[in-house]
Amino acid sequence: MRDEIVEGTPRTYSGPLLAAIAVAMLLGLGAMIWSFTLSSRLADQQVALANVAAQNAKVVAAQQDTDTRLNAATDELKTSLGLTQKQLDARAAALQVREVRGERTTAKLATEQQKTAGQVAEVSTAVTGVKTDVAKTQSDLAETNNQLTSMKGDLNGHSTQIARNADELEILKHKGDRNYYEFTLVKGLKKQVGTVSLVLKKADSKRSKYTITVFSDDKQYEKKDKSLNEPLQFYSGKTPMLFEIVVNNVTAKNTVTGYLSSPKGAPEPGVVAER
Repeated sequence: MRDEIVEGTPRTYSGPLLAAIAVAMLLGLGAMIWSFTLSSRLADQQVALANVAAQNAKVVAAQQDTDTRLNAATDELKTSLGLTQKQLDARAAALQVREVRGERTTAKLATEQQKTAGQVAEVSTAVTGVKTDVAKTQSDLAETNNQLTSMKGDLNGHSTQIARNADELEILKHKGDRNYYEFTLVKGLKKQVGTVSLVLKKADSKRSKYTITVFSDDKQYEKKDKSLNEPLQFYSGKTPMLFEIVVNNVTAKNTVTGYLSSPKGAPEPGVVAER
């Protein structure tokens, strides 16, 4: 009786099995949803990629068209200017040669300028030296000029500047007031000095005295027992002008040295026949 009841009772399933079946069904459903979503996204991406490819193709075509137009424009420009590549290269080479020549010219000009500057510096130094020498000479002349002695002439009694030596005589010459002729006379010998002739008659070295005779304009003047540096005066010329004789030294050998001075404008020295 018990066995019959057992066999007639319906079968029942456990809870875990049912749960597993439910999970499996959910996973399958989720996979189907994810697969559908992925397929949709892939389709969208493919469409976008196709659009990009199409845009790239348009850009490439536009670029090629632009390059073609640019090349055509460049060729047209070269043709219009009449310039070939060879001509362009030739012009570039010519410009380079000009630049090199310009650099050489500039360098040469700089060298010449330096050379000129050096020469100018040398000239400036030389001029400075000359100015210094001139200034010194003028100073020396001024100092010596202050030392010149004024003596009274034996004819008119007026004071006149005389030279007692060669240095002072140079100062008188540089003043340019009169003409000066230096002489050395030997006793007894007539000597032409300037436009007159002179004869030494006597020379006394101990007393520093002398006597000379002057021949001028067919006249003669004796200057007797005269002292050193004493101005001996006489008139000479068609228009009488005052001449002066100064003796600076008397030697024991019967010679005297000195100079004759004549005014500016007096006749030039000529040959005077000795008497």
